Amino acid sequence: MQTIAISIDDATLAALDRVAAAGSGRSNRSQVVRMALREYIEHRERTERETRETEILAAHSELINAQARALLEEQAPFEAQHPPSEQANP
Repeated sequence: MQTIAISIDDATLAALDRVAAAGSGRSNRSQVVRMALREYIEHRERTERETRETEILAAHSELINAQARALLEEQAPFEAQHPPSEQANP
């Protein structure tokens, strides 16, 4: 594990100390900071991944919508020939 130095304002340090003191009794500043950084990094990576996925979906939305319409059109004749009441009782 590496040791690093950071600069932190008094209010944030006081809040960090309160959180560490309210922990399981064994928490210290370093543990709280590590946990907070892990959560922040996970959140950031998740947000970046979701943004990329949204961009991909937006870029291909016309194709996805066309495929969905085609699938629904294929299913419509089946649904007309096999009402839900017939499907429930095989």
